[in-house]
Formats: sequence, C-alpha cells, structure tokens
Amino acid sequence: MPSTSPKQNRPAEFARRLSASARPYRLAPVLDIIMPPICVHCHKPVSAHGQLCPPCWGQIDFITRPCCDITGTPLPYNADPYGEDQKRLSALALSHPPLYDRGRAVAHFGDVMRHLVHKLKYGDRREGLSLFGRWMLMAGHEFLLESDLLMPVPLYRTRLWQRRFNQSALLCFELQQLTGIRVDVLSLKRRRATRSQVGLSQKARRTNVSNAFSILPRHKKLIEGRNILLIDDVLTTGSTVDACAHTLKRSGARCVNVLVLARAGLGVNLQIEG
Repeated sequence: MPSTSPKQNRPAEFARRLSASARPYRLAPVLDIIMPPICVHCHKPVSAHGQLCPPCWGQIDFITRPCCDITGTPLPYNADPYGEDQKRLSALALSHPPLYDRGRAVAHFGDVMRHLVHKLKYGDRREGLSLFGRWMLMAGHEFLLESDLLMPVPLYRTRLWQRRFNQSALLCFELQQLTGIRVDVLSLKRRRATRSQVGLSQKARRTNVSNAFSILPRHKKLIEGRNILLIDDVLTTGSTVDACAHTLKRSGARCVNVLVLARAGLGVNLQIEG
C-alpha cells in the first residue's frame, strides 16, 4: 500500500519495509522441502528463494561511485567536482545533456544481468523481482527519498496485449512495496506504436520515440509540481526516457529522475576536468 508518511520519515519507513520484506513466511521451511530454493540465474541450490549464488552474484558489475551526477555514467576515477555547480559531470552529460534531471542504474548490462532482464521481460519469470527491487532501492535511494510518484515507461497497447504485462510496471510495484511511494501507471501513455529500439542507432532511436508519449488531460493535475521517478528495465542511449521526461515536464512535472535496472551502451564516460 502507498505510504502517507511525510518525506522526512522516509528513511525509517524504507528500513521498516525492507526488514518486513526479508522476513520468511511461516510455511517457508515446508515449502523449501517441496520446492528447494535455487539461484535465479544458474539454478544451483541457494539458501533462500529469489537469490543469486555467490559465483553469479560476482558476475554482476554493479555501478557505484564515482559516477556522473547527471547521467549516472561511471567515471574512471574520483576527481574533484567540475564547474560552478560542484557536480561531477561526464563528457556525455556536457556534450549531450539529457532531458531528465538525473539518472541511475543498478549495474552494467553484462551477461548475467542480461539473462535476468530477458527472463523477466520476455519469459514472464518473476522470481527475481524481489531481488531487483532491493537493488533498485539501494541504487536510487537518494531519488526515492524525494519522489512523489513512481512511473513506468509505458508500452503501446498492442505490445502490452501481446506481452500481457509491462516489466517496468512490475519493477515500480516492487519498489512501492519497499518504499510506500505511489505508483502511477495511467497518466503517461505511449500514443503510437514504435519499432523495437534493439539494433537502432542513437539517431534512429530518437526519431523512433519522437512524439510517441502523451499525458492524459485529466491526469495533468496529478503531474503538475511533482517529483517523478521514471522506472525502466534497461537504458541504452536514453532516447526513450528522454522522450518521456520531455512529455512529463511539458505537463508541469517539477523534476523527472530515471532509475533503471541495467545500463548498456555507455558511450563516452570520461570526466571533463577544469
């Protein structure tokens, strides 16, 4: 359920919900005998359901600081902040500033992470959702503390009908369980079908999603003045979340941050020094 507690109480609220989510079910020992817990990637035995074994965990390339304060792009070293605003900025953020305010990703889109994302996205395998939610809570903690709404990148209605679910919405609801922040899956719509972004160049991706999103007029009041946290599974060039952020800000959103499970195609990630 969404929380009604003020933002200053959120750290305690997050901790309470995270602790509650880690408690085992009363019948867990019996269920573990019937269906022993296995690694969500390689299927080797593990201590609890929805976990990775140590070797698979070791293959997840988590993105940690230092990283660009705007795009979340990893930086090669922890240099001093650049510019008058005292932010650590990547060359990518300076040369091609995104339309969203700030972005973060849990990990690089390596082999294990790719397999986990594809199992969820194309195979409707949800056993890793609780793990993904905890990862995203840690990666996006500072964003979640100030967010008013969690919003998934939407699918077009025919794609949603074919797939039967939106994986980004599933991640939103997992984060709602851990934070109590309201999820809005209705306001932002993909108003036309777009080609799959896989295999497209950066320019083609931007053209593909140009004017593809809209806000339902009756929902604009919900967006105005709000801090929105946009959720997606994978970020490559950022064209899709840029298009979503542009639409949300045009409708009055005060801030649009982006949190994704994995980041691919990082491009230029060198920090510019003054």
